[in-house]
Parts: sequence; C-alpha cells; structure tokens
Amino acid sequence: MDFLNEHITVDAAICNGKPTIRGKRITVQTILEYLSAGDTSDDILREYPSLNEADIAACLKFASQLMNHRYVIYPLASETV
Repeated sequence: MDFLNEHITVDAAICNGKPTIRGKRITVQTILEYLSAGDTSDDILREYPSLNEADIAACLKFASQLMNHRYVIYPLASETV
C-alpha cells in the first residue's frame, strides 16, 4: 500500500474527494479513461507532463485493488413492485 500512498491521494478539498494523483487535480478516473480509450502511457505523459510512469502504474494498481472488494447488488424498491 505504500506505493499507492506515494501516488494516489484522497482529499475532500480536491476534486470532490475523488482519488487523485499526488494531490494534483488529475483524477485516477481520468487516467483510466484515457487508457480504456486506447491511449498509451506516452500519450498521457505528453498530455500531463507533471506525471510519471509510476503515477500511471499506481492508477492501474488502485483500480485493480478496488476489484478485490466484495460487491452485492440489491434490487431498488421500484424494481420489486
């Protein structure tokens, strides 16, 4: 977790508490969206020169660790009628 703590931060005063990279106004979600759209790490680093490869790797690791949680889907009240 130390690796993530060095790169991913959550602060209620920055980006409405979304996870960001080192307290910058660049969210983990933004980086993941670029990657899912097919952009490479080099593309992202050109767009955000204040980032580095480790920041991008931390975004992927953060997302991967979120998938370790157990999720339960409950029906909405309107769906049970």
